[in-house]
Amino acid sequence: MYATAQPFASFAGHAARQALGGLYQQVRVESKVDGASPHELVAMLFEGFMEAVAQARGAMREQRPEIKGLAIGRAVRIVEEGLRGGLDLRAGGSLARDLDELYGYLAMRLTLANLRNDEAALEECQRLMRPLHEAWLAIAEEAEARPAALPRRS
Repeated sequence: MYATAQPFASFAGHAARQALGGLYQQVRVESKVDGASPHELVAMLFEGFMEAVAQARGAMREQRPEIKGLAIGRAVRIVEEGLRGGLDLRAGGSLARDLDELYGYLAMRLTLANLRNDEAALEECQRLMRPLHEAWLAIAEEAEARPAALPRRS
C-alpha cells in the first residue's frame, strides 16, 4: 500500500508546497506594501513590471501562452493603473506628459508582443523602463526626506 500511495503523496506534497509558496508570496508582498512609503510603492511597481516582463519572455520561450498572457496582462496593469495612473499631468508639466506618452507606448507594445509572440518587443519594453527604474532608485534618499504625498492623474 505504501508503494502505491507514494506517487500521490509526492504530488500532493508538491501541490501543497506550491500553494503555500503562492500564499507566502502574497502575504510577503502585502506586508511590503502596507509599510511602504510612496517612493517605495513606485519602486515596487517598477520591480513588478520588470519581473512580469521577464516571466512573459520565459513563458514565450517555453511556449506557455497562458502564463505569457497573464504576465503581460500584469505588466500592462502596472503601467496603466500604477505608473500612468499616478501621474499628475497638470502639476507634472512636460515630464509627466512625456511619461504619459511613454507609458501609453509601453502598453501598446506589450499588447502587440502578446498578440504576435514578439520577444523583441518585450525586450524593448524592459530596455525603455530600465533607465526610469534606475533613476527612481537613485533618488530614494532624497524622496524619503520629503513629506509623503502621491500625485494623482488629472
